[in-house]
Amino acid sequence: MLRPETKSRARALQLLYAWELQGGPPVPVVATGLSRLTGPEPRILDRAEELAQGVVAAVGQLDADAARASENWRMSRIAVVERNILRLGILELRRGDVPPKVAIDEAVRLAHWFAGARAPGFVNGVLDGIARALGRL
Repeated sequence: MLRPETKSRARALQLLYAWELQGGPPVPVVATGLSRLTGPEPRILDRAEELAQGVVAAVGQLDADAARASENWRMSRIAVVERNILRLGILELRRGDVPPKVAIDEAVRLAHWFAGARAPGFVNGVLDGIARALGRL
């Protein structure tokens, strides 16, 4: 059984994926559509929507952080799923609501579930570098 926090992060990733592919509509609109597909889980979806809103509000800064930490990679070349996993992880590292190792481990878990075989290592390396740059590790 997954913890509610983990489920919320997975839902936030799904929201961000849909948000990006749809050209950036308001997150509540995307959340309404996603809840029709996934069923009503208000506690999970509320937290997911809050995380997604946080990413959307700071997407420029999050992308700049990720680009600096992912040497020789432009954000436009990183796959949509990995890009949004990085955004979520960086947001959590910046906010400091959870321990940095938890933020990184959860992002790596999302990469295992939703991204390619090499994504977990890439996500781990980028987020580790950002956590160290922020003085969190």
